[in-house]
Amino acid sequence: MFPILDTERLVLRELTEHDAQEVLNCFSNPDVLRHYGQNPLSSLEQVKQIIKNFSKNYDEKRGIKWGIALKGQEGIIGTIGFQEWSTEHKRADISYALFPESWGKGYAQEAVNRVLSFGFQEMDLMRIGAIVFTENEASNKLLIKLSFEKEGILKNYMHQNGVPYDTNIFSLIKVKTS
Repeated sequence: MFPILDTERLVLRELTEHDAQEVLNCFSNPDVLRHYGQNPLSSLEQVKQIIKNFSKNYDEKRGIKWGIALKGQEGIIGTIGFQEWSTEHKRADISYALFPESWGKGYAQEAVNRVLSFGFQEMDLMRIGAIVFTENEASNKLLIKLSFEKEGILKNYMHQNGVPYDTNIFSLIKVKTS
């Protein structure tokens, strides 16, 4: 059963085909993709297949992707999830994207905090990583604020529109309790 997560203002829920148009709007927006390392999505059929792949990844314990919704409202304001999930090595990488009209309102921090606690408590992760374009000031600041440690820079690690970009690699390690 897909986990639905609540925060004060948000509901993190499974993406469905009903979200396809909003996902397409988000991931075809140059402002959103500027630091995301992905080519723009171009069709509803493409997005519907991606949503099916998210579901398959979750079933196979390789990743999990939530739609971020405002409580009491239809639709989504972004996505968040884990990819590169390894149950054997107890690690995964987090990624998130919000629609521009939802930037600067604290939603990313709220969603990331909830997903981090789910990752450590429910998924039994010991390490959560994040790979972020060095130019993505908002995301770099957010991760540092949430106690992620910058481990280094990956040179020419991601290509956006044929241009190579350096990325910061961050980690958050679960605090062991005795």
